[in-house]
Amino acid sequence: MVVRRRIRAILIPLIAYSLAGAAVGYFVWEARYGARGLETRGEYEAEISRLTNDYESLKLERRQWQHRVALMQADSVDSDLLDEEAHVLLSRFDRRDLVIFLDSAATK
Repeated sequence: MVVRRRIRAILIPLIAYSLAGAAVGYFVWEARYGARGLETRGEYEAEISRLTNDYESLKLERRQWQHRVALMQADSVDSDLLDEEAHVLLSRFDRRDLVIFLDSAATK
């Protein structure tokens, strides 16, 4: 009987402290490496800067397209732009035009 009481007196607190330590360890690990932890902050900041750069480049591209559309919607259409678009869309050229073919790898 005395042996059982001593075993219980030792094992119950040991199990309780082990469970509490495991719970604390889990929360500490999540705070550091989890989805919203300290280690992922750098990844989020890198993703934010990459997306900001993409956004700025897309804004520039949109301004360029808006400018081209504005040139085509005006009362007098820019003849050079109209001629260029017609050549590209129809794939037809005047025999007096100078056409330069570029390698597809060089244009990328």
